[in-house]
Formats: sequence, C-alpha cells, structure tokens
Amino acid sequence: MTSNSITVVYKWAAKPGQLDALSAIYKGVTDAMKANEPGALAVQVYASEEDNALYVRDEFADAGAVGFHLSETAGPHFPDLLEIATPGAFYFFGNVPAEMKQAVRGMGLAAEFSEHLAGFNR
Repeated sequence: MTSNSITVVYKWAAKPGQLDALSAIYKGVTDAMKANEPGALAVQVYASEEDNALYVRDEFADAGAVGFHLSETAGPHFPDLLEIATPGAFYFFGNVPAEMKQAVRGMGLAAEFSEHLAGFNR
C-alpha cells in the first residue's frame, strides 16, 4: 500500500432470507471491480450465515479510485442493496479528502474516517 491508499471496511446485514441475494450482488460488484477498476487494489468479501451478514474490505490506490468506485460501480447497486440489507458503519482508513467525506455522508452512510498513524507491510 502507498501513502495515498485508502482501505474501507464495512458490513451489510441482510434482511431475513436475503443473504444469498446480497452475496450475489457482491459477487457481481467484485467481478466488475476486478474487470473495470484498476485503482481497486484488493477486495475481500466474507459471508457470515451466523450473523446473516457480509463483511467487506476494499483497498484502493487513492481517493480518486474510491470516488470512481462509489459513483460508477457501487452507487448503481445501492437501491437494490437497501431493499435487502442494512448497511453498518463504513470505516475509511487513509487520507480521505474533505469533499469525499461529504459525498460519502451524502449517500446516507454512517462513516468514520481515520488517517494512518503507524504500521508496516511485509
């Protein structure tokens, strides 16, 4: 990861009986990200039948890549997602510009933003 990279971690809680539908949407989103988003460095989606939820970790090269993802790939799926699931908090880790913070909050997401303090990659 670079100093410009942004990690986003979040949860979608499926409505009763909707975990398979939620999973299908996310498989499609993941495929679209892999094919069309060179700034999406990594995506991991975890399903929990026990919690009836998906947990997601996205890694983006920079804020521009996050913006592209939200407007072009993720945004069009939001109406369908909201019909079958409830979003949890979205945690953004990295240097997120103020205008992006405002846009994320404008989407109605409970979002928290934290800048990098310390760490390393091997």
